[in-house]
Amino acid sequence: MTNSADSLPDFQAELDTRGLYCPEPIMLMHNKVRDMSAGEILKVVATDPATTRDVPKFCSFLGHELLSQQESDGQYLYFIRLG
Repeated sequence: MTNSADSLPDFQAELDTRGLYCPEPIMLMHNKVRDMSAGEILKVVATDPATTRDVPKFCSFLGHELLSQQESDGQYLYFIRLG
């Protein structure tokens, strides 16, 4: 997993969950990945600090790869490759 803003991966879909709190960001991620294919990359933007715990667990539990996790000014950015 990388954390460098210089090496952000290309992505096929984006999910903006800013302003939403647990469990909504993860519920929306579940819905979004259903419309995607294995190997595609999802970019997720969030403001809920709980996502720093929930997104890695979501990836681990469902077999996705968390490529990048970043935090800046209260905003969290994730890149996830679907398994």
